[in-house]
Parts: sequence; C-alpha cells; structure tokens
Amino acid sequence: MTRRAADVLVSGLEAQGIERIYCVPGESYLTLLDALHESNRIQTIACRHESGAGFMAVAEAKLTGKPAVFAVSRGPGATNGSIAVHVAEQDAVPVLVLIGQVSREERGRGAFQEVDYGQFFGGMAKWVSEIHQGEKLPEAVARALHIAQSGTPGPVVLVLPEDMLSDEIDREAVEPSPINVPVASAEAVSRAADLLNAAERPLIIAGSQLQGPGGRAALQAFAEKFQIPVALSWKNQDLFDNSSPLYAGHLGFKIPKTQVDLLKGADLILAAGTRLGDVATQGFTLPNAPDPDQTLIHVYPDAEKVGRVYRTELPVAADGIGFLEALAQADTADDTPIRKAWREDISGFMAKFTTFTARQADDGLDFGVVVDALARHADDDAIVITDAGNFSSWVHRNWKLKPAAKMLAVIGGAMGFSIPAGVTTAMLEPRRQTIVVVGDGGALMTGNELATAMAVGAAPKIFVSHNNTYGTIRLHQEREFPERLIATDLVNPSFAQWGASFGADSFVIGPGDDVDAIVKEALASPKATVIEVMSSAEAISAFTTVTALREAARKSG
Repeated sequence: MTRRAADVLVSGLEAQGIERIYCVPGESYLTLLDALHESNRIQTIACRHESGAGFMAVAEAKLTGKPAVFAVSRGPGATNGSIAVHVAEQDAVPVLVLIGQVSREERGRGAFQEVDYGQFFGGMAKWVSEIHQGEKLPEAVARALHIAQSGTPGPVVLVLPEDMLSDEIDREAVEPSPINVPVASAEAVSRAADLLNAAERPLIIAGSQLQGPGGRAALQAFAEKFQIPVALSWKNQDLFDNSSPLYAGHLGFKIPKTQVDLLKGADLILAAGTRLGDVATQGFTLPNAPDPDQTLIHVYPDAEKVGRVYRTELPVAADGIGFLEALAQADTADDTPIRKAWREDISGFMAKFTTFTARQADDGLDFGVVVDALARHADDDAIVITDAGNFSSWVHRNWKLKPAAKMLAVIGGAMGFSIPAGVTTAMLEPRRQTIVVVGDGGALMTGNELATAMAVGAAPKIFVSHNNTYGTIRLHQEREFPERLIATDLVNPSFAQWGASFGADSFVIGPGDDVDAIVKEALASPKATVIEVMSSAEAISAFTTVTALREAARKSG
C-alpha cells in the first residue's frame, strides 16, 4: 500500500519514540502538518518564534536524555531556528530539525526563500541531508536520529522539499537501531584505580555525559568511596550534592581566581563525561593545554574528543557512567594526611564561598537575596532553569542544589533559552516546580513563549532580574573601558504587567519588600507566574560590583 512520504515520515518518528514536535507552521511543510493531524502519538506544539521552538526541543532532549524534534519553514524559519542548532552542538544534545524546502523543480534557481542548508548548517550539525526521493525518507529519519545520539550527541537536519512530501511511496517506517555505548576495558579501569590511589591531591571534573541514567549515583558512589573532591563542569551543577564535603564547586565563567588556584593544586585530574572545553577548564588552564601539570585521566565516549587538546596519561574512549561504576568496585588505598588536608582545604573554602551576604545598593535589590530565598523555599526536587547572564552567578555560587534537584541551562551561552525551556519542563514535569531565572535581556528575546505556556497549560515560575542593563557585557565594559558605556542600557516594560497580560500570576519584589513571603506565594501559585525583581545594576554579579570594577581599572592604569 502506498502512502504519502509525509505520512511515512510521521510513522517513522513514532517508531523512533518521538512524542512531540515543536514548530512554527509554514507553507513549505503543509503536507507534514497534515500528516501530523492524523497522529495520536505525536503532540504538535505551535510556538511563537522558531528560536523558541528550537529551545523547547533542546530542553526536552536535556530533560529526557532522548532526541527531540522541531520543525521550521524554509528561509527565515530556518535561520530563526539556527540558534537552537548551535546550542545543541555546543551542549552535545540530540535534536532533529525538520526544514521545509522549495520544491525540487525550483532548487538552484534562487527561488523564494531558498537556502542551501548543507552550507548553512554544515559547521554546526552532525549531519545535513536534503531528501529528493520520497522512498529514501524512512531510512533518512532513522539514520538522522541514530547519528544524533551516537558518539558526541548533537543536532541533525533533514531538509524536505515541499513537493517530495506528497510523493506516493511504498515504504514502511524503519525501526531504531541500538546505540553503541563503548565500554572501558578492565585494564583501563585497573590502571585508573592505580593512578588514583597513588595520587595525593586527586580531583574529579564531572561533565554532562554523566547526566544519563545512573550517572549521579555512579559519581556519588565513586567519589565517596575514593574520597575525591568533585568539581562540576559549566552548567552541570546538579550532578553532585552541593552540600557534600566533597563538593569542589561549579566551574563557570568569572569564578574567583582563588578558587581556580586552589583546584590547580591537584596532582591528578579525572575528567569524566566532559569534553574539557574552555569554560570547564577555565580557559584551558585546569588542566593546562596542551601539557597538563597534573596526571590526566580523560573518559568520554567519543574517541575524537579524548586526547585531542591535552596530552593524556590515560585516555579512555568509553561511557563515563559505566567507567565510574566499575571504578567504584576497585580497591582503595589507605587515606593519608596529605589527602585529608586537600579535602579539608577545598571543603573549607567552599563553606565560606557559598555563604551568602547581601550587599546594599541604592539602585535596587541584590538579586542574590531572591536566589537565597528560592534556595530555602523551593522543593528539594525543583527543576532550576537559568538563562545566560550574570544573574545566574548567584544560583551557581549560593544555591546548594539537593541531589533530587535538576538544572537546565546552555553551555553555549545563548540568551533566551530559559523561558521556552521552562514551558517544556513545566509541561513534561507538571508535578515538580519549574523555576526559571532570567534577565531582562533574555526575557524579551523569547518571553513571547509565555503564550505557548498558557496554550498548553504549563505553569513555570519565571523570576526576571530587572536591572535595565545587559549585565554580562556591562561587566566586561566596566572592566575594559570603565564608565564608557554604550549599547548596554535597556528600557524595559513592567514585567509584572507584561506577565499578567498573558494571564499569568504576577508579583514584584523590590527593596524593602518581604522577599520570603513573596517567593513562597509565587511558588505556591498553580498558574504560570512572573516575578519581577527590581534588582541592582551596581551589584552586577555574585562576585563583584560596578564600583569594584571601576576601582580595579583605575588602579591598573
């Protein structure tokens, strides 16, 4: 029996376990939309901008560990959605992008909204394929999703000429193939145990690949058995109990030099589940590239990433979770005074470092006051979503995430992720608190997806740091060109009124308000909620102030 290629495409997505497609509808894939109308297994979610649709798919993939899908129309739709493709590449997230294309007879003629997507996405996506024969579409869907999940996960793109989707084909959906997960040899595990037992000041750097099933338990069991401090890579703060005496902090942007210097005192680094990018390694200095000062054990399931930047004593191209589980079964050496002192130095530093003290400012509230209240009143298993910006520094420094908590954020640093991600998360996890922390810049980039939240009945709690500035760039300006501000001042609406206009509950927190009471009330709301925090630009991050930046610049000449 023949069917339209679009119908077989939908059957193929169903066979691969896809449950949702986020989209902004377009005429270039109307036939696919019509095929989705007949599906009772795939929910089609109409979004308000392609970047929002893409971010929602990225969030779903991060939350579930499975591939997620978004669909866009040709030209402007694809370019609007490209931010999510870049994020998926930077964050190693399996995402499939479906792009409508001009019809086959128009290709190569400079048709309306025609783009060569192989060139456009070639440097970001793991695979880009334009399907010109409907018969090949079922195979392409299965291959795309397999590629997206294999090795280092990432984005894949299928380009669908609009007339191809109407081809009558005699093909069935292709079932998924198992994903090969490389397993470390017993020799590698034994060698790692020997190196760890011989080290005096070992350190674990744990990354996003450990977010998979069993990853947190494996990390905890291994770290506690060997009594090794754990530093968490950029935006993976939730991987390890932040209250543990073995917690060595979050390796993010602009963390204090004292913290970095302390961790550089390690004589061995076990990097598990991380590609050891520039942020997690503090600009390729922890460890130093290409020749580390420490013995380096690097464990990651993609052989291309292991040893590519660093000379590595023990490169292990394997699943980090299984490797840690195996290591936890190895024998450990007796504890030594040097090891004990190393752990105490780190835990002592972290105890002082994560203690919050509010700063008084004339221009608004220290945003850390609100984060401190959230840390005390949020549920232990809350899902915390941060956008890009300095306001997240309070979350990373002062919110001691519990083992049951989950964090979603983007390694790639794209603004605008958090509100769309909050919609997806609140929709998929309605029984857990979804707490979004976003700046006034990011809120107005993709905050229109609050309309999508209302449409699907999602209830994220959105805390907007309203300080009328692009804070991260302002910080860099004050550091490099003090008091010579340009393009960082913002003129904003009332975010409380903005939220209310969508039908969300809304609150305002400012200096002198009962922050705890308002935070508790907002978290208790059954509806989507916007909390506008009239925060200080002077208290520009958890680590510094504008005044301190200017004084440092004057002293340096």
